Amino acid sequence: MKNLHILIPLFLPALFLFSCFSSLVLSFSLCHAYLQNQCLDDQRAVLLQLHHDVYYAPNFTFSSKVKLWDLNTDCCAWKGITCDALGHVIGIDLSYKNLSGSLHFIFNLHHLQRLNLAANNFNTTLFQYEFDRLPNLTHLNLSNSGFHGQIPVGISYLTRLVSLDLSHQDSCYLHNYQILDPNFWYDVPFNLYQPLKLENPNFKTLIQNLRPLTELYLDSVNISTQSTKWCEATSIVLPNLHVLSLLNCGLTGPFCSSLSKLPFLSKLFLGGNPISYLPSNFLEISSHLVSLSLVNCNLSGHFPTEIFLLPKIESIDISDNYALGGQLPEFPLNNALRILTISYTNFSGKLPETIGNLKFLTNLDLSGCKFFGQIPSSTANPTNLVKLDLSYNNFHGFIPAFHRSGGPNLAYLFLSGNYLSGSIHSSLFTLPSLQALDLSGNQLFGAIDEFLNASSSLIETLSLGYNSFSFMKLDMFSQLKNLGLLDLPNTSLSIESNITSLAFPQLEELDLNSCNLIEFPEFIKTQDKLVFLGLSNNQIHGFVPNWLWKTTLVGLDLSFNAIDFSTEFPFGDANSSFPMLSYLRLRFCNLSMFPELLKSQNSLEDLDLSNNKISGAVPNWVWKKSLRYLDLSNNSLSSLDQFSLNQSLNSSQDSLPRPVCNLSNLWRFNASYNKLSGPIPSCLGNISSLSYLDLQKNNFSGSMPDFAKATQLNLLQLNDNKLEGKLPRSLANCTILQVLNIGNNNLYDTFPSWLGKLPWLVVLILRANRFYGPIKHVKNNFQDLDVLDIAFNNFSGQLPIDFFQATQLRSLKIGGNKLEGNLPRSLAYCKSLEVLDFGKNMIQDTFPFWLVKLPSLKVLVLRANRFYGPIKISKDETVFPELHILDLASNNFSGELLI
Repeated sequence: MKNLHILIPLFLPALFLFSCFSSLVLSFSLCHAYLQNQCLDDQRAVLLQLHHDVYYAPNFTFSSKVKLWDLNTDCCAWKGITCDALGHVIGIDLSYKNLSGSLHFIFNLHHLQRLNLAANNFNTTLFQYEFDRLPNLTHLNLSNSGFHGQIPVGISYLTRLVSLDLSHQDSCYLHNYQILDPNFWYDVPFNLYQPLKLENPNFKTLIQNLRPLTELYLDSVNISTQSTKWCEATSIVLPNLHVLSLLNCGLTGPFCSSLSKLPFLSKLFLGGNPISYLPSNFLEISSHLVSLSLVNCNLSGHFPTEIFLLPKIESIDISDNYALGGQLPEFPLNNALRILTISYTNFSGKLPETIGNLKFLTNLDLSGCKFFGQIPSSTANPTNLVKLDLSYNNFHGFIPAFHRSGGPNLAYLFLSGNYLSGSIHSSLFTLPSLQALDLSGNQLFGAIDEFLNASSSLIETLSLGYNSFSFMKLDMFSQLKNLGLLDLPNTSLSIESNITSLAFPQLEELDLNSCNLIEFPEFIKTQDKLVFLGLSNNQIHGFVPNWLWKTTLVGLDLSFNAIDFSTEFPFGDANSSFPMLSYLRLRFCNLSMFPELLKSQNSLEDLDLSNNKISGAVPNWVWKKSLRYLDLSNNSLSSLDQFSLNQSLNSSQDSLPRPVCNLSNLWRFNASYNKLSGPIPSCLGNISSLSYLDLQKNNFSGSMPDFAKATQLNLLQLNDNKLEGKLPRSLANCTILQVLNIGNNNLYDTFPSWLGKLPWLVVLILRANRFYGPIKHVKNNFQDLDVLDIAFNNFSGQLPIDFFQATQLRSLKIGGNKLEGNLPRSLAYCKSLEVLDFGKNMIQDTFPFWLVKLPSLKVLVLRANRFYGPIKISKDETVFPELHILDLASNNFSGELLI
């Protein structure tokens, strides 16, 4: 301590310097922290202008001002806004806000790196925006935001992009097809709306500078003009790609083998494109995949079994490829699969017992296939399985015994539409997570009372109809307190009077179709939450009681009953509470007039009055603008609207505002099998949402409407009318048209080879018209046709040698024309052919021995031609293995028939 006075002079300067340095560091830190929380004035001004220019628009008919942020706070702290250390805005996330308005000021934020505007309603063109002014963008998400039109070339200059999402997803159309008509078997693209398109720039131009891209989502962007060029461009330009999603883009043909050059590709989604078949090196392309989706791609042939065993694959969805066959392999332990969906394919065989080795599986959907045998017992112990759907197959035997401990997470179990027998095991109702159970459409029998002790049951949905259960009392379901949907069609049902007790669960959906009921069940009086009620195909007769009209009711099906409606209908009272129906089915109800209850139903979307005895004109108040599905078929209607009855035959009805033209949202319209006359309203061809139009078996005259705007048309049936003129060339714009039937009219035109480019066309019927001339330009066209009927026209000349090579063609009818020459040898490639009719032509050829090995041919008609020579076939050959009808009459064959 004695030398302390020497050290103090040396220590004090150092202490002073340290103090100054600490103060400087602290001041800099505070200043830096302050700057981090304060965006720059110019950035704030841009955001304020953006806030001014956008508004809340949950739909296209309502909008209001929106307050996105507290404008009194620092803009870097605003929700969805990210700034860098210097106060520049580098991130904007305004997703899921239902916004509309102008976005021009965003493009003044030149430091922006992430822009997310997903799930909004901007309802404007994207081409107007200058994306090249945002050179620092790395992530751009504009999915489901209401943008439409051409994708701007400016996006191709964003050379730092890592993720690009311009997709649009909407699956409601496919669900509507299945709900509205389960018997309508033609598959449709699951998304019929393509708001954005890539033409100029095209796909290759868009991605040519985006080399860093790892994620590309262009679902429902129309790039149909690119053929397979998209594939080659992707392989060359985007070597770092991990995710490629091109769902419903109008792509045709197979995707190219060069996709195997993408070493990091882990997710591949190409569903909704008619790519038809897989490349030969598909296994190599898939070797690194984690997720694969090829839903509804019109695939055929055999799916490689090895794909299911790839070490990294976790999700496979190849559903809705009806001609795609295959089998499931023996699964090893610790397979990585979590989601396996192969529903509505041609897969067959028995399910391997080793399917129980899929311990990570959460979703297994094998519905709508051709699997058979017993359901493996290993499926009853699904550790992680949440959904098991084996419905609509050919399974037989007993339902496996599910145990509470074996399936702790199983929430959805669907086994409907099989041949399962025996009684329902009580263990089913002890599964702790079970919410939905569908056992309908089997051969189950016995009593159903075991589940009454399932006091903790979470079951919300229960479907047991179309089985052979013994007599069933409705009150047995009263202990299922969470029950919201109860479907018991085609059961022997007893409804006790005391079921009106409030203890019965409050249902939202009740289906008692085909239950031999003779009156409206009175327990419905206490069902105050009922949304859908099905009572069709019973023996109910008389007036519909007023208490049936629940204010909650949205859907009602009273078809196949002899009912009537009171003239003192409660809807007439403006002060009374009444339902606003969305769904009303009154088929086969013996109605002689349109029910007046329709006058007040301004929210009606689905109306079916088919197969009644309604005559005269359709009242103007039937044509609700809200209608999406309208079926008036099989009545005696004479006019689609009242005023047209008062018009002279020489007046132009299209010059007047017809009520039928109010149906701007119409998706499906059926007025077939009536007595409708006059011209078909031209406005039907202007309904952009129209997908299904059936006006067959009427007395319509004049020319066909122009369909330039009805580009979503999937089925058009105008056969058996009195239509004249030419086939409208605008049908070439209907790129998803699958069924065209205009047979039995007076149309006068040449062969419509221009229809051959429609990628989804499967049925073309032109029979019994006045088509004329040679049949040309068929090769490489009409590649997906199932049915071609051009019989009884005036076609002439020789058929091309390569006339047809469509492997899936099932029926070909060309009889009753003036065709000459030889029978085209290319027909030997039509391996699915079942019906071949060339009768009543002038074909001059020998017997087509080269057809004898067609495996499915059932009908062969060559009558009334100029075939000649002997009919000799080696006895060692398999000759027409499935043939039922052979008509060779009125030809010049000679010798003995040696078949």
